[in-house]
Amino acid sequence: MSVLRKKIKAGEFVVTCELNPQKGGDFGELLEAASSMRGRVDAFNVTDSHAAVMRQSPLALCLRLKDAGLEPVYQLTCRDRNRIALQSDLLAAAALGIKNVLALTGDHPLLGDHREAKPVFDLDSVQLLSVFSAMRGGKDMRGRSLSGASPDFFCGAVVNPGADPQELELMKMAKKAAAGAEFFQTQAVFDAESFAAFMRRKPVSDSRVLAGILPLRSARTARYLNRRVPGVNVPERLIKEIESSGDNENAVEKIFSRLIGEIKPMCAGIHLMPAGWFSIVPRLLEAAGR
Repeated sequence: MSVLRKKIKAGEFVVTCELNPQKGGDFGELLEAASSMRGRVDAFNVTDSHAAVMRQSPLALCLRLKDAGLEPVYQLTCRDRNRIALQSDLLAAAALGIKNVLALTGDHPLLGDHREAKPVFDLDSVQLLSVFSAMRGGKDMRGRSLSGASPDFFCGAVVNPGADPQELELMKMAKKAAAGAEFFQTQAVFDAESFAAFMRRKPVSDSRVLAGILPLRSARTARYLNRRVPGVNVPERLIKEIESSGDNENAVEKIFSRLIGEIKPMCAGIHLMPAGWFSIVPRLLEAAGR
């Protein structure tokens, strides 16, 4: 059983942190950053060509994290693989001892750096969760038996509390839970009140939801996300607060530390998405009680 599963099942407040592999063969900087958070971060999500930008496969960094005594969460998207490749990669992850997996449909290649790439989307994230569940039962997607021990996956999914309309997102969340999602990591949360409203309506218990925290370096970054990234909605009130600070790093740290304090009582943990801005992480971990 994974450490992350044990802690969530025990009702402990957990912290996860996202790592984006490089567009290259090196991951020394990411391993160093992860090691600096040892004992304060419970698990590290390794993204799968995040935002459809070609990067190193997450499997390599997941293995290196595991070898370093750190807990990986293997993110797997449906964008680039058909059902054969998805199942093949999951079996590889199981053979490497990677126990935490997160299912995502994935951003369309038109949003990334290889726009001419052909999207696959043979499955969606709900169907992929069903594959996770089948494999835990010793079967492939067609019901054929797997050899050896069944993969002991702790299965997760993503939910967007800021989606509009919210009803559709709640329906998708319910489907993901029914398909086998045991925990949820949310897209970035920027407003405690709207997050509270979502949590009151969600179809799963609070103990399974980790709130996403994406610290913004500047008001300009916030406005860019609102314009260009689907599903992201940074409130104008927050943008103006960052702007009035002069994009001061210490002020931004205080803003997002305050946000963590406001949402912490509502959920099972937080999921940090520093996007390479690792210098801000210690302050955010302090706000999370780490």
